[in-house]
Amino acid sequence: MKPSSNKHQNQPQKTILITGCSTGIGYCVAKGLKQRGYRVIATARREESVKQLIDEGFESLQLDLSSSDSIQQAFRETMRLTDGNLYALFNNGAFGLPGAVEDLSRENLKHQFETNVFGWLELTNLVIPIMRKQGFGRIIQNSSVLGFVAMPFRGAYNASKYAIEGLSDTLRLELKNTDIYISLIEPGPISSQFRANAVKQLKQHIDIENSVHRKKYLGVIERLNKQGPAVPFTLPPEAVLKRVIHALESKKPKPRYYVTFPTYLFAYLKRLLSHRQLDYILARAGSDSK
Repeated sequence: MKPSSNKHQNQPQKTILITGCSTGIGYCVAKGLKQRGYRVIATARREESVKQLIDEGFESLQLDLSSSDSIQQAFRETMRLTDGNLYALFNNGAFGLPGAVEDLSRENLKHQFETNVFGWLELTNLVIPIMRKQGFGRIIQNSSVLGFVAMPFRGAYNASKYAIEGLSDTLRLELKNTDIYISLIEPGPISSQFRANAVKQLKQHIDIENSVHRKKYLGVIERLNKQGPAVPFTLPPEAVLKRVIHALESKKPKPRYYVTFPTYLFAYLKRLLSHRQLDYILARAGSDSK
């Protein structure tokens, strides 16, 4: 099925730029949209991932969200490839740095925000003038259930997603009188390499042996290294693809798209319960959720 037409669209294909396409959600969305008829510019941080994507028939560019030079170069090349047109941006490339807040250094938090927040903001601000000029566009931010509820030992990641939610909500208001739409996707647990990468980040950036939370960290590492889904209600990345398609093709895309049962549940509980009651549940759930 081809993507729906848009009265403003002059391109033979709707073009979308996607970050973080090496595995998981980004790869699934890139593949699904390509099959659906979109022109996909699939980016990845590592050269070997870009080569693999090219070998699979994608137009692919290297883009490291922690590097302004890399973002600027990838954007310029995207504009060259598309003759300065872009229907949509899907900000997806991100990682999670686990760790108790008291174990996070200033550099730890900067490391997390360079990719998850600053890189997204810079790329978004590059595409907005293009979308303003052409008179339309879609910007989709892959946030998380942890963008509106916090869980223990995920402080850096929680903060990065809360920041994306705040920036996206503000941007949506600022673009209210345009045909540029901002949507947040808020998944819970999704099958991907996210947790495997989180284990690497934990070992690399947190002083586990000298932390009062050493026992907890060792338990987290053991759980995340298990085969199969690490937590209940885990869905495949196709669940996110479904929401991305709606955000791209609906005449009035939603500001937020929930994905997975935990996201629906915690959104409901946040409205229903007191802060103290919700804290109790989140503290207990913290050892079992993304």
